[in-house]
Amino acid sequence: MKTLLNIVFFQALWLTSVGGAGAGYWWLGLPVLAVFLIYHFSVSNCRRADAQLLVASVGLGFIADSALVALGLLRFEQAVPWANFAPIWILTLWAGFALTLNHSMAFFQTRPVGAVLFGAFGGPLAYYFAANIWKAVIFTAPPLHVYGALALVWAIMTPLLLKIGLDLQRKGVEAERT
Repeated sequence: MKTLLNIVFFQALWLTSVGGAGAGYWWLGLPVLAVFLIYHFSVSNCRRADAQLLVASVGLGFIADSALVALGLLRFEQAVPWANFAPIWILTLWAGFALTLNHSMAFFQTRPVGAVLFGAFGGPLAYYFAANIWKAVIFTAPPLHVYGALALVWAIMTPLLLKIGLDLQRKGVEAERT
């Protein structure tokens, strides 16, 4: 049940963050993220690892999405508070994504090839919907270039963040033993 709720919360966060940004309400995902955080940390058995992973995910996500903007590949609608970097609404997604890594996506932690493939296809697909359905992202380069860059970024970020999450969990378990 916890795994199912983890997936449901993340999907709700994605819809409100992306849909909100596309409709001019960049802040709409923030209350959903707050509820997700409260629920998640009330049921997680690895709170410290999840919190550290959240910080790492938001930081690396900020760098990755800001780099895509700097490279002239895409632009975010509702780019609050800055136009040339990843906006708050996309950072809420990176935070929510982090909360899935040790839980509903834990299956991929020991399957790096699966994680690479999931990231390489899932990341661009999410941006496709964000750009073409919700109008929250604008591609500013030829789509093939954008999708190629997104596939590369997500093929790296997904297994990297999964490994960080697993390492943080193991570190927490070892600390409890000593």
